[in-house]
Amino acid sequence: MAGLGRNSAAWVRTTRLSSGLILFAYVLTHFLNHACGLISLSAMEAGLAVNGGFWQSPVGRPLLYCAFLAHLLLALWSLYQRPTLSMPRKEALRLGLGLSIPFLAAQHVVNTRLGNMLYGVHPTYSLELYSFFVLTPANALVQTALLLVVWWHGCLGLQFVLQLRPWYAKARTWLFAWAVMVPTLALLGFWEGGQVVRAMAGNAAWIAAMKAASRAPSPAQKAALFAVRDGVWMAMAGLLALTLLARRLRWAWGARRGVLTVRYPGGRVVKALPGMSVLDASRMGGLPHASICGGRGRCSTCRVRVDEGDCLAPPPSPDEAAVLQRVGAAPKVRLACQFRPAGDVSVTPLLPANAQAADGFARPAQFMGQEREIAILFADIRGFTQLSEHKLPYDVVFILNRYFAEMGSAVEAAGGRVDKFMGDGVMALFGLEGPPEQACRQALAASADMARRLDGLNRSLAHDLAEPLRIGIGVHCGPAIVGAMGYGQAMHLTAIGDAVNTASRLEALCKPNHCQLVVSRHAAERSGLDLGRHPLLSLDIRGRAGALEAYTVEQARDLATINETQQA
Repeated sequence: MAGLGRNSAAWVRTTRLSSGLILFAYVLTHFLNHACGLISLSAMEAGLAVNGGFWQSPVGRPLLYCAFLAHLLLALWSLYQRPTLSMPRKEALRLGLGLSIPFLAAQHVVNTRLGNMLYGVHPTYSLELYSFFVLTPANALVQTALLLVVWWHGCLGLQFVLQLRPWYAKARTWLFAWAVMVPTLALLGFWEGGQVVRAMAGNAAWIAAMKAASRAPSPAQKAALFAVRDGVWMAMAGLLALTLLARRLRWAWGARRGVLTVRYPGGRVVKALPGMSVLDASRMGGLPHASICGGRGRCSTCRVRVDEGDCLAPPPSPDEAAVLQRVGAAPKVRLACQFRPAGDVSVTPLLPANAQAADGFARPAQFMGQEREIAILFADIRGFTQLSEHKLPYDVVFILNRYFAEMGSAVEAAGGRVDKFMGDGVMALFGLEGPPEQACRQALAASADMARRLDGLNRSLAHDLAEPLRIGIGVHCGPAIVGAMGYGQAMHLTAIGDAVNTASRLEALCKPNHCQLVVSRHAAERSGLDLGRHPLLSLDIRGRAGALEAYTVEQARDLATINETQQA
């Protein structure tokens, strides 16, 4: 039975997406037809002959009508299935726009499609625009609203699907431009065609010929069509009311079976009904919970760690298991939108409520958290506090940005990653993917390049600085915990551990030792670079038991000369 339910859910998603794509294709071609009004009324009529040739064909017409009926019924079914009407704003907007379409479109559809089937009306652009802009101008505003509502409902639906594709972030700007351009051109063509018809409406002969060619309905036929429109409005309102009532009765009946408790970090507790997902419980309790795909089990941004109580829950479906495997989820991690506990449960959301679609993609191992041996570099400007006291804020920011640009470029050119800029300091990581020997060579190469770039920067800023900038650099290699840490927009890849602290302490020892670089003996030996000509000191590192041997290099740029000599 569980497998049958999962197959049914997959069938519903597939049918809803397929029917939505068919309707969107119809809307797109229809809007492009409207845009022909910017050329001429004749162009609109010619486009209608081509466009309508398919959608009114024996294949296109049943395809369109079945897609509309399926999409509407599945939307009502989705509303019935919801245990709570609390949902993200974008999802609520999409649902609200979709449910308003039958009410806005009823008159237009009845007049054109039903009028054609019952009375042989041929709904030309001339007839429709004459009705909108001459007979009942208020309906032109309704039609404009319908155009925008249909388009943005479709665009929001497409976004729910496309935003989970890896290429979407790069294409988003172009897709947004296209999404704005199409309805804009359609509206301009619609209103331009309307003005042409208004101008021609003063010619009685043109009106008579237009009505004859379009087989315009008689007043009695119009009254009959209006009665059908009113019936459609009442039927749609009745279906919506019945759906909401059935939904309420369903969950009231479910409450007879008792409630269960979902516990969250911080002591938050939500009472839920059996059959509810954890995501439903979060929304019912007003707790922000990420869910980019709207609870369809595709984005993985809603994933939670089950701390207690998952023994009664159904196991992950094949689809959920595939998503969890895609993101490398640890044991006891479930998708909150698919996890439906049968008893009390404690969960911890693993992503912040403002997570983006990219957070649902598989990430490199180092982002997930791991311990590895890396090289860490710290660099800091000597005496910058005193220097900045005599500078305007603008000048301080300008100098620092020039400095950061040069130092960051040196790190990246050597194959490292800038971890962060701290005041006038820089922290960089090497070896996030390669071996530690390569990481140490890269860190020392970056140190030499930073020194050279600083010399060039001092020359270019000679007129802005009372004295040249001086830096101290510390390099160490050792095990560290690497992973994406932080919260929200401030989350980034970084490293923590004793090796990181040691590198920072080595940088601080540059000043008392009157040198530009202090590199631990371990890092120097792992690099394969012979630093024997430089002093080797036994240094006391604050926070570390025992002394640490390290080389002190008076000028870091000399490392490049040593490296070239050894390679030769």
